[in-house]
Amino acid sequence: MEKNSNIIVGLDIGTTKVCAIVAEVKNGSLEVIGVGTSASGGLKNGVVINIETTVESINKAIEEAELMAGCNIHEAVIGIAGPHIRGVNSRGIVAVKNREVTQQDVDRVVSAAKTISIPPDNEIIHVIPQEFIVDDQGEIRQPIGMSGLRLESRIHIVTASSIATQNIIKCANKAGLDVSDIVLEQIASSEAILTPDEKELGVALVDIGGGTTDVAVFAEGNIKHTFVIPKGGQSVTSDVSLGTKTVPNDAEKIKVKFGIAMESLAGKDEIIEIPGFGGRPPRAISRQVLGNIIEQRMAEIFSWVRKNIEKNGLENKILSGYVLTGGAALMPGCTELATDIFNAPVRIGSPLEMGGLTDVINSPVYSTGVGLIKYAFKNRSGKGLISKGGQNVFRSVKDRFLKLMEDFF
Repeated sequence: MEKNSNIIVGLDIGTTKVCAIVAEVKNGSLEVIGVGTSASGGLKNGVVINIETTVESINKAIEEAELMAGCNIHEAVIGIAGPHIRGVNSRGIVAVKNREVTQQDVDRVVSAAKTISIPPDNEIIHVIPQEFIVDDQGEIRQPIGMSGLRLESRIHIVTASSIATQNIIKCANKAGLDVSDIVLEQIASSEAILTPDEKELGVALVDIGGGTTDVAVFAEGNIKHTFVIPKGGQSVTSDVSLGTKTVPNDAEKIKVKFGIAMESLAGKDEIIEIPGFGGRPPRAISRQVLGNIIEQRMAEIFSWVRKNIEKNGLENKILSGYVLTGGAALMPGCTELATDIFNAPVRIGSPLEMGGLTDVINSPVYSTGVGLIKYAFKNRSGKGLISKGGQNVFRSVKDRFLKLMEDFF
């Protein structure tokens, strides 16, 4: 089939799963028409460690999505995560040339703000506007045309390992896909599950993936901070495997079927069966024992999130609370444990305001995939940015910033 410009595809290449979401633009809105998933075995902590295995997983997810959507997929926007991701706030100051702010002044102040020191093997993947300040007047979103002598910009810059980024792109290219954009996964998830009121009042998104936990903090309608914790659902599975002395595949099944994030929520008389291996017979353990194993790891992850937020002085800005998403958020007791540790309201986030196959995607598992589609819809350029030949033809940081400014205003 020929390429359909009304089709947008989000590809979430995770540590434990690959998910492809296909949406069609109809009357200015998005309708999900296809979903494909497959197990992922080629990544560790969000970083590709086996290209061929990852390509195979992408192919399976794309084929399933194509079959459901009834179309061929040629291009996708892809999420990126991993401990190599860094988020930093920066500021720039310039003199206004003619006492009235022009586009040229905005360009200069953005360039000044993004002049930061980053490792030579890293690249900037996002430049996100926070606010402009004209003389002493802050919280300005559109400074062009305002009178003043000094213009200041505050922006959030996200960097990633160039090698990790190129390996993700290479896997998609080898699977026959052009990559239309690379998006930080928690930024994508925020598009799908956070409301404008939450972003305005102050909210922390905690996306618990298989290999990493990705966090984004919003306040006053702007992104304030992003960071990545190199632990996620796989760490819980590993603990269950060690604690119950069972193989990882069985530990994952036990976690999914019987897992609980707070030991106290399990009944004293609840007993679960642990399958044997190597000729060993099954064993029975208390569900509270399983809950204790899981609670320790989940509490550690949430505590790291809280400490990072406190370290950056943002705890008082999160007035609407925390939103948990990702597969691990579905575990019973997760909300209760998070509420205790964060000492703030907590809810589970699933994709909002989508048409089409809403019953299929109504789960935290699909938050990133749906968010990638919504992000791409807001920032459509009409062409792929990275060719199948692997050549990086990203828009310049300036162009990406200006596009974000359009949405910001």
